[in-house]
Parts: sequence; C-alpha cells; structure tokens
Amino acid sequence: MDARVITPRYSVSPQISAEDLPAIADAGYKTVICNRPDEEVPPSHQAEAIRAAAEAAGLRFEVLPLTHQTMTPDNIALQRDLYEGCEGPVLAYCASGTRCSVVWALGQACDMEPDEILQKTQAAGYQLDGLRPALVSLAGS
Repeated sequence: MDARVITPRYSVSPQISAEDLPAIADAGYKTVICNRPDEEVPPSHQAEAIRAAAEAAGLRFEVLPLTHQTMTPDNIALQRDLYEGCEGPVLAYCASGTRCSVVWALGQACDMEPDEILQKTQAAGYQLDGLRPALVSLAGS
C-alpha cells in the first residue's frame, strides 16, 4: 500500500491488493473507496475480491468506478458524499491514485481556492495543474 495523504480525512493510493487490507485498517482508515473499473484489473484485484478482504479487516468498502467519461458532476458529488458520510479517514484507490485525486479536487472546487486544492494534490504527489480551468469554473458556479 502506498497511501498518499491529501487531507487528514482523505488519502489516495495506487491499486491495492487483498493482502494490503489489514495494514490499511491498522493505519486507521475506516473506509476504502474503489475508483477503478473491474475491466482494468485481473479477478484477484477486482472490487468484490478487495471488498471481501476489506470487510474481513473491519473496513467499510464502497465502489465508484471512474473513467474520463464517468467523471460527471453526479459522480463527483457521490464521491464526496462517500468520504464525508463515513466515520474516520478514507483511502480511495485506482490505478495510480490520480483519478481519486482528480475526483476529490473537483469535489472541493466550491469550498477551496484552486491554489489550495492544487497544493494539496501536489504535496501528495499528483501534479494536477491542468485542472485549474475546471476548478476556477466550478468555483464560479
């Protein structure tokens, strides 16, 4: 597991495996969100395999597969609801952590300045400067 903290409540990670879930629970996470479509991974890393391990470790598990085409306002709001509506810190994962960072950034655009959002994602290792126009647009809406 390579958890990268964006906020004390929201971290992202590249793909995790079932074997990572006990360490994720031990690190204090309460919820895991899978943002990776099953079509991208072998059966051993698909959502239901990870769900079983997450639940066995005492973690809540949510699935919101995201692609460029499904990064919609509804899914952005749903991701925010998922991490704000749970108790304790959340670990969201996808292939590299980028999608999880992008969906978080877009979900914060009405509450945070674009510079603050981009600083937080950059500090976690995700350079999302290309999102600036979208963040500015969402902040103004």
